[in-house]
Amino acid sequence: MSVLAGFVGILSGLCVFVVTHLTFFMHRLLFGVSGVSGGHLSGLTALPPLRTVTVLTGGGLVIGLFGIMIAKITPRSPVDPIEANALHGGRMSVRDSLVIVCQTVLSNGVGGSIGLEAGFTQIAAAFGSRIGRSFRVRREDLRVLVGAGAGAAIGAAFDAPVAGAFYAFELVIGSYSLGSLSPVAVAALAGVGVTRSLGSVPPGIVISSPGTLSWEGTAGAVIISVLTALTAIGLMFCVTQTEALFRRMPGPVWLRPTVGGLIVGGLATLHPSVLSAGHEAMRAVFAGNVTAQMAVILLLLKALASCLCIGSGFRGGLFFASLYLGSLAGTIYGTLLAPLGIAPDSVTACALIGMSAMAVAVIGSPMTMVCLMLELTGSVSMSGATLVAAVLSLLTVRRLFGYSFATWRFHLRGESIRSAVDIGWMRSLNVRRMMRGQVRTLPAETSVNRAQTLFPLGSAQRIVLLDEAGHYDGIVHLAELHAAPADQTSIRTLALFRNAMLTPLMNIREAIELFEKAEADALVVVEDPQSRQVIGTLTEQHALRRYAEELERSRRSLAGDDSLPT
Repeated sequence: MSVLAGFVGILSGLCVFVVTHLTFFMHRLLFGVSGVSGGHLSGLTALPPLRTVTVLTGGGLVIGLFGIMIAKITPRSPVDPIEANALHGGRMSVRDSLVIVCQTVLSNGVGGSIGLEAGFTQIAAAFGSRIGRSFRVRREDLRVLVGAGAGAAIGAAFDAPVAGAFYAFELVIGSYSLGSLSPVAVAALAGVGVTRSLGSVPPGIVISSPGTLSWEGTAGAVIISVLTALTAIGLMFCVTQTEALFRRMPGPVWLRPTVGGLIVGGLATLHPSVLSAGHEAMRAVFAGNVTAQMAVILLLLKALASCLCIGSGFRGGLFFASLYLGSLAGTIYGTLLAPLGIAPDSVTACALIGMSAMAVAVIGSPMTMVCLMLELTGSVSMSGATLVAAVLSLLTVRRLFGYSFATWRFHLRGESIRSAVDIGWMRSLNVRRMMRGQVRTLPAETSVNRAQTLFPLGSAQRIVLLDEAGHYDGIVHLAELHAAPADQTSIRTLALFRNAMLTPLMNIREAIELFEKAEADALVVVEDPQSRQVIGTLTEQHALRRYAEELERSRRSLAGDDSLPT
């Protein structure tokens, strides 16, 4: 397993290298920037206005037309790593993932205000899934390989293997276990090793003097964390509202990225830092070259540009954008708290705290950010501060909003998942797989004494009644049948649960909820509620037993002891 994970990590590092340099090439070609340093586009002080607007508008048009073409070829929606591990047992399509990578490179290459991390993790996780399926690994091992690929990509992109590993655990696998520790660690180290050996993918952030956090500045760190988390909630809400606004926009769908690109191009003429992910712009923040007043302007411009890009149809993620926005927010709130004497000791410390709080709120992975800050700064003191920021941000978002950006988007699509924890088995374990096909039936007009003769005590537990057309009409328990007077009364008078029916595609959780609502120990399974054609029965006892078995199997897998005998 670790050998496969190492190979996945190597592929992940190569993906990061190729995608990054392809994007740099587009920046040089389209904007005329020099050099290949990460995020150089956002670090410029000025760009030719006409060229900037033309590139972003034309790029939006290309993205829109490309999306229409892909929708005709592959109409299904691509599955991202979190959704794959939560619902599909780690199964992903490399072809669909390559489409997402192309869209991400196009979006970032023309200057879209989004990051490349979504493309990195998508293709790396898809390669992990493909390799796992080629070797026919178990479902849980396949999920680990998907997480290992995504984690290796993040580790390679930031030159931070530990942060990459925790990204895999927290966001893509959904849990920590001894069984997944070795392959994820090997993949993360392999991915970072590839980019280091190639020597041309710089770390996302370089912070030489992170500062310290004194006890006096702890209160300020708490306030900055909460305020930044509230800012992140506002950002996520604005992204959703921007998407809704573009959906209501008249005209063809492919024109939406063109409009978004036009507006973002106009914003870029005000300040180029709104373009791309913002690597170089963030370096300016930590170098102390951004005042609080300028940070307010840049925060508004960058947040608006990111909302417009994602809302109009540009493809990409908010990982690095959230880091940049958080550093700006931390700078602003730290400056406001300084006159009160409770701000952290330096502007850099404020920026780091805000960056951690914003990223955790948007991405939803606190330990990833703590490890990332430790690897980038080497400061244990500031890692403690970022831990406080991460915890407070996570609690604030969960209490007031309930979702990170990734899970919020699943919620908007109608999915109930809140993490990558495997619940696919719950959906695949449906009523059809659990029901009993043999059903004892009787016409509902049969008299009680006739039914008592046909079904003596001990011959069955319950009888399913059918009306004149053969449709389901209730259940009669045999004990209640024989407790009734033996007369010519119709057995229908004893019928229970006439409107409580299971359908074959109901999953086990829905079935158990219906048992509880109806207060029934057994229910009939019908083909569909309209036809009411009986095809089987299911008892609550059997459903609960199967549910407990699957939960125990999942628990053992998470604990890493699924290979031990039960």
